Amino acid sequence: MSQSLHSTNLDGILPLIARGKVRDIYAVDEETLLFVATDRISAYDVIMQNGISDKGKILTKLSEFWFSFLAQNIPNHLILSDNNDEHLFARLPKELSEPKYKAQLSGRSLLVRKLKLIPLEVIVRGYITGSAWKEYKKEGTVHGLTVEQGLQESQEFARPIFTPSTKAEQGEHDENISPEQAAQIVGKELCDKLEVKAIELYSKAKEYAKNNGIIIADTKFEFGLDKDDNLVLVDEVLTPDSSRFWNASTYAVGKSQDSYDKQFLRDWLTSNGIAGKDGVSMDDEVITKSKEKYIEAYESLTGKKWA
Repeated sequence: MSQSLHSTNLDGILPLIARGKVRDIYAVDEETLLFVATDRISAYDVIMQNGISDKGKILTKLSEFWFSFLAQNIPNHLILSDNNDEHLFARLPKELSEPKYKAQLSGRSLLVRKLKLIPLEVIVRGYITGSAWKEYKKEGTVHGLTVEQGLQESQEFARPIFTPSTKAEQGEHDENISPEQAAQIVGKELCDKLEVKAIELYSKAKEYAKNNGIIIADTKFEFGLDKDDNLVLVDEVLTPDSSRFWNASTYAVGKSQDSYDKQFLRDWLTSNGIAGKDGVSMDDEVITKSKEKYIEAYESLTGKKWA
């Protein structure tokens, strides 16, 4: 099993701004950031001790695909539309072309614009599952919103719904909130814009994915604002880390679904009674099967083979 990259170390050549659940973020200059997708994986807001080899590369290439696919609908934060080694390293300090740094950055890095981030996880749900299903069974609501009654698990909503959450720092937990609470955080006008745009993006991607054998049950977008306060799509987009992907050929209402995302890991953690616990290492079977799911999702959505 090939080795995974759990953390980058650029020896101070670029300042490290943050380590997220997956990404290490470096400052290139005052207007430019370097996003490096590691092979870390988290579930229940806890990062596993070991990673999944090449996961960061798969996420990076899939995000690039979606940024391009949605480019007519919204600008994104990419500076380079093609972040291959030749283009990327030409924009970075020459020291980073040394083998020990190149091995960490190649295939998993994006050069992006530095923007004002909107402090919300902008979640759109097209199907009722996960925490939404749990709340619905108990309260008959989703994120405090009244939705149609009589829904079954995994059933499609009449229309996609905007269900935001807070954006937690690493080690803390995202909190599901209502659109009204989100409006209190960012202002009603901006919140309304986020809802309209996120549903538009999700709906376009959902139809495309369904034609390629994958149901996108829900997804999380993140947005920033440029200097003119225009919405810009940032971070990762429509990956197995930020979405629930289901196999369309086996989809059936009334039960949980075959999943391409982190559900395999979540189920393993739950069945072993270690969900949400720190210091957990995945066994080889979880790593192998999770990687297979990521590759299958990438290939189905992009039409390209993963080398």
